[in-house]
Amino acid sequence: MAYVISEDCIACGTCIDECPVSAISEGDIYHIDPDVCTDCGTCAEVCPTEAIHPAE
Repeated sequence: MAYVISEDCIACGTCIDECPVSAISEGDIYHIDPDVCTDCGTCAEVCPTEAIHPAE
């Protein structure tokens, strides 16, 4: 199950630097490509606004 980024994202860039498979792309709200995400959770651990969580 891939992770998703909610509207709480402040586009700070912290998650992009931490993603080991480069699954996150920039935008007003960042996006995680579910086909690339390995469900490691590293991005969620470093997100300062807790905007990243497992997809339902």
